[in-house]
Amino acid sequence: MQDLQERILYEDNHLIIVNKLCGEIVQADKTGDRTLAQDVKDYLKQKYSKPGNVYLGIPHRLDRPTSGIVVFCRTEKALSRMNAMFRDGGVDKIYWAVCDGDPGQPEGRLEHWIKRNEQKNMSRAFEREVAGSQKSLLEYSLIGKSDRYELLEIHLLTGRHHQIRAQLAACGVHIKGDLKYGFPRSNPDGGICLHSRHAEFAHPVRKEEKVSITAPVPDNDVWRFF
Repeated sequence: MQDLQERILYEDNHLIIVNKLCGEIVQADKTGDRTLAQDVKDYLKQKYSKPGNVYLGIPHRLDRPTSGIVVFCRTEKALSRMNAMFRDGGVDKIYWAVCDGDPGQPEGRLEHWIKRNEQKNMSRAFEREVAGSQKSLLEYSLIGKSDRYELLEIHLLTGRHHQIRAQLAACGVHIKGDLKYGFPRSNPDGGICLHSRHAEFAHPVRKEEKVSITAPVPDNDVWRFF
């Protein structure tokens, strides 16, 4: 519980925002592994001495191997409004990705059509629209470089399944540790070097208030270098 408490980035009566670790799952899946949502519920139950079940809404998710910002809602009003903001582009999202290259320019905009393969739990990015695909947009800039890797800052303009991973792979760029999308080796922690770094949005209840959150990167040698 102490570990989770140290990773809480924001908390009020309507929201609780957590810095997710690589390997954590946000909500239950077929693995049956314990979820971040369960840990947050237990934290709230203990902190506020709540009897019975604790309400916790989940307006978005992060892939299991990805780290960074996850927004949870403590009220139904906040959840319905956050759902709408995530759906309609009302949440400004910045990711950092350690990659084996860049898409060819120090900065640019990628536009693809992404189609999800449910059976393989993967997505593929196409240059043109294909049946069942969704238009996908992101902007990127090169913000760091080592002998072996490049650090990209990515402004996500749409929110598709595995969007960043699939769009970069379509450009021949692979995120460190991401075996599923073509990187040759896994990371020691089993995660990938993709981090939800920053999020900004109008507070779902106190709309005149802006919520602006930045998540510290994972504590390992690769991230420490950058």
